Amino acid sequence: MNWHSLNPKKKRLDALRPLKPELVKNLEEWFRVELTYTSNAIEGNTLTRQETAVVLEKGLTVGGKTLKEHLEASNHAKALDWVKELAASPKHPVGEKEILALHEIILRDIDDANAGRYRSMPVRIAGSTVVLPNPRKVPELMAEFSDWLKSHPSMHPAEFSAQAHYRLVSIHPFIDANGRTARLLMNLLLMRGGYPPAFIQPRERVTYLNSLEKAQLGRSLVDYEKLMVKAIDRSLDIYLEAARGKSPKASTVASKLLRIGGLSKKTGETVATLRHWTKEGLLPTAGHTDSGYTLYPPEAVDHAKRIRELQSERLSLGEIRKKMGQS
Repeated sequence: MNWHSLNPKKKRLDALRPLKPELVKNLEEWFRVELTYTSNAIEGNTLTRQETAVVLEKGLTVGGKTLKEHLEASNHAKALDWVKELAASPKHPVGEKEILALHEIILRDIDDANAGRYRSMPVRIAGSTVVLPNPRKVPELMAEFSDWLKSHPSMHPAEFSAQAHYRLVSIHPFIDANGRTARLLMNLLLMRGGYPPAFIQPRERVTYLNSLEKAQLGRSLVDYEKLMVKAIDRSLDIYLEAARGKSPKASTVASKLLRIGGLSKKTGETVATLRHWTKEGLLPTAGHTDSGYTLYPPEAVDHAKRIRELQSERLSLGEIRKKMGQS
C-alpha cells in the first residue's frame, strides 16, 4: 500500500500551519461530534449525527433513546478529549496503561465490572469464523503489543496508526468496546504524527468489518489498508477545505436519505423485498417522514447488496442477521 500518497496533502496542510485559533476550535468541535457519532454508529448506537451533537453540545437527552446510548456518546467524547491531551504530550509513552485507561472511560457507568479490564473469557465475533486469542494469552499479547507501540517502528505515521488499530482489534482484549478503543488509539497516533483524526463512515461499516475479517483469516490486508488511506485522506481534505474557508460540514460526503422507492432503484431489489428485510431488522433505517414513510441512510444500499450476496451463499435470514451484525 502506498501510504506516501498521503504526503502531498499533509505537506500542504503543514504549510498552512499554524491555523487560526478560531478555525482550530471549529474543526475540533466538529470532529468531536463526527468521531463520536461514526464510531458509535458502527457499533449499533442509534443516535443520529444531529442527536449526538445535542447530547455533547447541549447536555440534553434525546427522547426514545436509551441511557446506554447517551453514555456511549458522552463517554466517547470524554475519551477523545483525553486522547487529544495525550497527543499534545509526545514524550508520554503510549502502552497498556493508557489503553486500559481509555477503555475505562469508554465503558464508565455502562459496564464498570469490565471497564479498563482485560477479558477473562473466550469471545467470538458474531457471524464470523475468526478465532480470537484465548483469554489466558491476552496479557502476554498486550504486553508485546505495548512494546511494539513504544518501539516506534520505522514506518509511515499513517501506516503505524492503522497497524496499531488492526493489531488491537485482532487481540480483542476486552469483552466489549474493542473497536471504539482501537479507533481512538489509531487517532491518538495519527495526531501525534501530525495528521488529523480519521473516521469510518457508517455506510462503510460492512466494508470495514469485512476487510478486518479478511485480514484476520490470514488473507490480504490490502482492502483494510485501502479503507484506512481513504479515511485519512478524507480528513486531510476536510482540514484543507476548512483552511480555505469552507465549513467542515460542507466538506463531508453526505448523501440524502432515501425513501424505499429510491433504495429500490439503487439496489435493483423490489420494494416488497426491501420491506421484508427492514421488518427482519436487516436494513438500517434513519427515521420516518411526517407522512410515515421509512427513510434509509446511504449505507442501506451496501447493506442490501451484502444481504443478496449472503443469500446466494444459502444463508438463512437469521444467519445473515448475525453476519451483518458482527462487531
